[in-house]
Amino acid sequence: MTTNSLVKKLSVLIITLNEEEHINALLSDLDFADEIIIVDSFSTDRTEGIAKSFSKVKFLQNKFENFTTQRNFAIEQAKNDWVLFLDADERLTPELKQEIIETLQNNPYCSAYFFERVFMFENSILKYSGNQTDKIFRLFDKNFAKYDERRLVHEKLIVNGKIGFLKNKLIHYSFSSYIDYKEKIVFYAKFKAHEKFIKNIKPTFLHQLFHPVYNFFYNYIIRLGFLDGKKGIIICYLNAYCITVRYRELKRLWNQK
Repeated sequence: MTTNSLVKKLSVLIITLNEEEHINALLSDLDFADEIIIVDSFSTDRTEGIAKSFSKVKFLQNKFENFTTQRNFAIEQAKNDWVLFLDADERLTPELKQEIIETLQNNPYCSAYFFERVFMFENSILKYSGNQTDKIFRLFDKNFAKYDERRLVHEKLIVNGKIGFLKNKLIHYSFSSYIDYKEKIVFYAKFKAHEKFIKNIKPTFLHQLFHPVYNFFYNYIIRLGFLDGKKGIIICYLNAYCITVRYRELKRLWNQK
């Protein structure tokens, strides 16, 4: 289905940093968009060159402060009211793409729509380990939605209006390798620590000791991570480790102050 079939014009927004591994596959599947805007944090790999090879892409570079300000900056660049936010490591299935098109054709009755996501561990689906209820806003009318500026990471979209759910799932290729995923969660953990520091939250010994342990066993036992086998152990460990890094960084910030 072509762009001209859409009743509502659509802007696809993507924020990037060194995404040469993913960006070509994502952009190749966005033929239905009226415009594609990439806000890049000064990548040093081939991200820019690959992105600019697609005629619909508007490639912008903007200094990265945090995820929320970068996303809100991207929204401001969109010429259309309806935006579809995607990460470079996410993929639309044909069924989800068709559902997005039909939603925009049928004059959306909601201001924003949740997408459920399938978490990919390398090239296979991770069914449990806390990921089975992963959902996120991706399609919304920018006039009725904005990312909460108090959140620096794990952004929260504030929606003024009705909220809907799309039935087809977004594919999330988050785990390409152990090292890559560990670097990613450490990066997120430090932003989360800064967020807590701004809120004047101080780390306690109990937080540092029990929160990571609780997180691991909650995801591994209660959220059935053990059913994912060895991959479940790895993901549950890394997500718990992320919390350890968060409190370590928060403690460093308070000591520095």
